[in-house]
Amino acid sequence: MSSPKPKPSSTAEHRSDGSQPWLHQKGRTIQEFGTVKQFPVALTMETRLYSCQRLNKVLADTRILHDLYKKYHWLMRGATFYQLHLLLDKHAGEQLELIDTVAERVQTLGGVAVGDPRHVAEITTVPRPPDGVEEVPSMLSRLLEAHELILTECHDAAARTQEYGDDGTNDLLVSEVVRTNELQAWFVAEHLVDTPLVHA
Repeated sequence: MSSPKPKPSSTAEHRSDGSQPWLHQKGRTIQEFGTVKQFPVALTMETRLYSCQRLNKVLADTRILHDLYKKYHWLMRGATFYQLHLLLDKHAGEQLELIDTVAERVQTLGGVAVGDPRHVAEITTVPRPPDGVEEVPSMLSRLLEAHELILTECHDAAARTQEYGDDGTNDLLVSEVVRTNELQAWFVAEHLVDTPLVHA
């Protein structure tokens, strides 16, 4: 007489149920932040590592600028509410496109794009604004300061990555990040000109 088969454990039952999601999984880190893996893109490991470091700084600052644009889009006040509400949201959308483009460039170089907002906060140099609502000129001034920080970083990073022979990163920084930020800074700055609306 054969002994009865043991009853499957809950784990075995769980595994046999193909529709059950595997929840609360923890895994090992397969690539550390600040490293690059070998990719066949005709750039040295040193060059790709340097470019990823500079790009992640730009990425962190750009993510903060995007969030500032969204915050001020929501909190806008006063007679220019409508036009600034729309303009700031448009700029936020353009910054969001830059975020994805810069992050993908980091990944293209074999690096790890900064992702977690708490990690972004550790890297960025854009000053933190008050949690409440500031006057409109102060909000716009903060946006301009963030733009200038990003542009300063990009000009230097573009020149250095060009020296390293990383044409792709140089082109992205100049053609997309710099030009977008310059144009947006112009649009925002012109709202801070104190000029009469009706007569001279």
